[in-house]
This record gives sequence, C-alpha cells and structure tokens, in this order.
Amino acid sequence: MSHSVALVVIARDEAPRIGRLLASVAPWVDRLCVLDTGSTDATIEVARANGATVGQFEWCDDFSAARNAALAMADADWHLVLDADEWLVSGGEAIRELAGTAPDFVGALRMEEHFGEQGQERADSWLSRVLPGSVRYIGRIHEQPSHGLAIRRMPIHIGHDGYAPAALAAKRGRNRRLLEADLAEHPDDAYLCYQIGKDAAVYEEHALAENFFSRALPLADEHAPWRCDLVARRLFGLKRLGRHAQGLTLATLEQIHCAESPDVFFALGDLLLDWAVNDPMQATALLAKAETAWLRCLAIGERPDIAGAVQGRGGRLAAHNLALVYEFTARPEMAAGLRARFGLDTRQLLG
Repeated sequence: MSHSVALVVIARDEAPRIGRLLASVAPWVDRLCVLDTGSTDATIEVARANGATVGQFEWCDDFSAARNAALAMADADWHLVLDADEWLVSGGEAIRELAGTAPDFVGALRMEEHFGEQGQERADSWLSRVLPGSVRYIGRIHEQPSHGLAIRRMPIHIGHDGYAPAALAAKRGRNRRLLEADLAEHPDDAYLCYQIGKDAAVYEEHALAENFFSRALPLADEHAPWRCDLVARRLFGLKRLGRHAQGLTLATLEQIHCAESPDVFFALGDLLLDWAVNDPMQATALLAKAETAWLRCLAIGERPDIAGAVQGRGGRLAAHNLALVYEFTARPEMAAGLRARFGLDTRQLLG
C-alpha cells in the first residue's frame, strides 16, 4: 500500500526564504502545502511559483490552531512539518520511503540551527516533525504534537536560520507575549518558563532570563531533554550578571543530570574564566577549575544528540579556550599541541 506524503508549512511574510524550503523538499514528497497567516509580501506568489497549494488562515495568536488547519488542508497519510526559514539539507530518500511505511510512529529529525552574525555557529536538536496524518498540535506557542506513539529518529537533516540577528529583531516581543499568555493559564509549566527565559536571553535581558530559568529548573523533570540546555544558558546569564559563585553552585548541583553535556561544562569554564578576570586574587584557582571544565568537554566530545548542543563545545571551541589557559599559565608547548591537534587558527576568538 502506498501512503501519501505532504510537506506542511505555515508562513507569513517569508517571501525571501520559502522558495528555498520548497525547492529542497519538492523532489521527495507528493505535494507541498502552505497555509498563509496574513502575508503582506509576495509569500503566496513565491509559494505557488514553487508548486505549492496555498491556503489562507486568519491569525488568532495560536500556533497550534494554524498548524492544525494546515494539517487538515494537507490531509496526507504522512506530514513533514517545516517552517519557511528551514530547509532540507539531506535525507530526502528517507522522506520518500515514507510512502511505503505505515504511519504508526512519529519521526524525529535533526535540526541544525545557524546563528551568530554570519550564521557561523551551529546548534543541534531533535524535533518531532514527521507526523502520521491523524496527529495534531497543542500549545499556543512552541507547540508540540500530541500523541501516544513511539518516536523514531530518522536520517533527515534540516537547516534553520531563523535566529539570525535580522530575523530575531523582526520577531521581538511576539513570542514572549504568547508565552506569557500560556504561562498565565499554566503557572507551574517548567517548559514555558524555560522558553520565556530563552527568549529573554536572546535579547540580552539576562536578569529576566535568570528569573524564569530559576523558576523553571525546580519544576523540570530530571529527564527533560532540554534540562542541560537550560543549565548551560543559565550559567551564561549568571556570568553576564556577575553572579559567578551562584553559577558554580548551580553547575555542581546539576552535574548529576548533565554529566555528559559538553555545553554545561563549556559554560562553566567560561564563567570561571570571567570570574578569574574579575577577581585576580583567586585567578590561579579559578583558572585551574576552568581548565578542568574544558578538559571534561574534550573527554565527552561532541554530543549533537543532546538538545541545544552547540557544535564545537565538545571539540575545537573548548580546545581553543584551553590553549589560551595554557599560554596564560606558561605552558606554550601544550597550547601549540592542542591547536595543532584541532587545526585551530591562533586568530580565533573564544567560542
């Protein structure tokens, strides 16, 4: 039996990006379905020019409502749910194979976030975006598919550049308003607190971010897949707030949950280095602890399977920072050896 496969997209004012997405996926699906939520640019025209069926939806401040309307419009056996600022990097064959696969599980794909001024930084996460036709979403924002099915990781790799500075500026305030509305209805929801903290941190509002991260952590399940990302982000914020001792305590307490997260140890080393710079009397001891943290990063290695993992923190970024410590503590041969091992440019900045 052959099963239909559709790309499902909700979009608004995405004319510069949506063609890239549609072109990357078109060879692997039966149809392209775009639900426009109120574009004032050429999104609809670009989508149609790339072969998509386009519907229209009156925006109601509810991403699940829009997603579910788009899924109903697509009405396929399998739905690949992507956004206009994403694109297929690899794995088209796995998408095509869904036509011969019973829709009795949810597929998780690897999302690679491109961020930073030039999009040069990368972070990985696994997201449930391959859905059987009957699955629908819940949640006003940061919506999640609601189901009781097994989740299977698939060899599908997606790129995303929606966190580029220009894109973030355009979205400022929108997500937080919706998150706060959800949180008002669910005040003990750890995930919502975490997401508001992330939103605040992105816009350099570190005191506000700490408020929500500190609220989220005691509410979070110890096995929550985003827990280590929360801890790493919180350590970065505490560094920026100058609350170094609190950060060290946090890292010590959370090592039981994040023992295999290079991002947490990287953030800890970063905090300790900043503390050493600001407290020369303790610099020797603090640099030694930072060295231990970055050595732990290298011992763990890269962990793209952990939500929010930034590429390099289990390798070249940690090695670069270690090399700086070795130079500062009169161990130039060790610094040179580390740089040679990881192919580092001595002109690189701290990651």
